[in-house]
Amino acid sequence: MIEVELSAVRVDLRSNTPVLLLQELTKPKRTLPIFIGAPEATAIALAIQEIETPRPMTHDLLKNVIEELESRLTSIIITELRDSTYYAELVVVRGSKTYHISARPSDAIALAIRIPAPIYVADDLLEAEGISAEILDEDRENLTEEQNPEQLVGEFREFLEDLKPEDFSG
Repeated sequence: MIEVELSAVRVDLRSNTPVLLLQELTKPKRTLPIFIGAPEATAIALAIQEIETPRPMTHDLLKNVIEELESRLTSIIITELRDSTYYAELVVVRGSKTYHISARPSDAIALAIRIPAPIYVADDLLEAEGISAEILDEDRENLTEEQNPEQLVGEFREFLEDLKPEDFSG
């Protein structure tokens, strides 16, 4: 397992889809991009900004349940990519028993930010799907003035503000 951190939540300009960027903590500092849904991006953004809602959101509720059951989220692991879908596990310890609970990476990360807990990626997955820091640096250099980081954040905020409940219906 390779420990990573959430380095950013961005919007892919080509698909207008939120993407998580998980970067390994040690060299070679590869980054694993994972495309996620808008509600999950919002949940992660709320956690990063430490915004408290009047009532618990789903990830806050799960955090509260884990704590009330005298358990600990010790880590999350992004385990594999199968048929274009990433899989993750919550590693929860209660007493002397360890549970590996299947989860979507976005939900696992939203929870890990709230608790906090370390994030890991399976070695072979990061080897196969990770993007080197040099490639990301080249991409940043190729940004035009219209695509600077501040504008990307603004576009992401606009994307979130324009969301309506109907956008999530079947």
